[in-house]
Amino acid sequence: MQIVTDSGTDLNLTPEEQAALNIHVVPLVVTLDNVSYQENVDIDGATFYRLLAATDTLPVTSQPSAGVFADLYRTLATTDPDILSIHISSGLSGTVNSALTAASMVDEAQVTVIDAKTLSAASGWQVEAAARAAQAGWPLERIQSLVADISDAADSLYTLKELKYLIHGGRISHMKGLVASLLNIKPIIGVEKEGGTYVQKGQARAFGGAVKGLVTMMTRQYAPGTALRTQVLHSNDPEAGEMLRDQVDRTFDCDWLPLKPMSLVLGAHTGPGMVGVAYAPREIFAEIP
Repeated sequence: MQIVTDSGTDLNLTPEEQAALNIHVVPLVVTLDNVSYQENVDIDGATFYRLLAATDTLPVTSQPSAGVFADLYRTLATTDPDILSIHISSGLSGTVNSALTAASMVDEAQVTVIDAKTLSAASGWQVEAAARAAQAGWPLERIQSLVADISDAADSLYTLKELKYLIHGGRISHMKGLVASLLNIKPIIGVEKEGGTYVQKGQARAFGGAVKGLVTMMTRQYAPGTALRTQVLHSNDPEAGEMLRDQVDRTFDCDWLPLKPMSLVLGAHTGPGMVGVAYAPREIFAEIP
């Protein structure tokens, strides 16, 4: 079995590790100043945020086309027709729909498409778990059950310094976002599990208060000291990431994955100054090969 995903899942794997696990990453696309870039192919995060700072234009993101997925599925099918394609939430991106359309176009492959119902690290955990289980010879149904368990258990919370990028992308209510922006409110945003869309969980007057609010939200789910898998990601703001990581680490018994920038295409939704944490009970990952 081969695994296909997209760059929005923020895998914690080197290219060599991805190849060893038969994971194939399709790049998301960002357009800035009428130039389109494939993530990690034509542009990296440092370059993107430098260009963003130098323009008044707001970025536009897009999913890979069905044709891109279909071409990849056909190529992979020549060596192994069993393909599991796991992608960031259909509630926030059209990537799942592109993959489903492509799967219907490629008769020579048996493609199973999974909607992660989340994004960034929490979706990457699903991808890596599926790949390790597939390599261990697990049947498809057992892999799907493992992925569903991780999806159910994992949560993500975010806050950000400015709202204009989310408003521009239409991913929050324009009127609510506009009012919050005028009041300089910093929202605490989660990803709900049914539709995989953003939902406001709280707010703070200052960014530091919002970062503390993320940890407070976590303690409403899990008692301090609970053993969690945790990962902090940021959009071009490593200092904020370190601040959040320190506060989470002082509150829970953390199995940490690397602090790192999130997908630049996802960062284009939020702008620079976003920080977030993905977390789940450590025990959920115990059975992964």
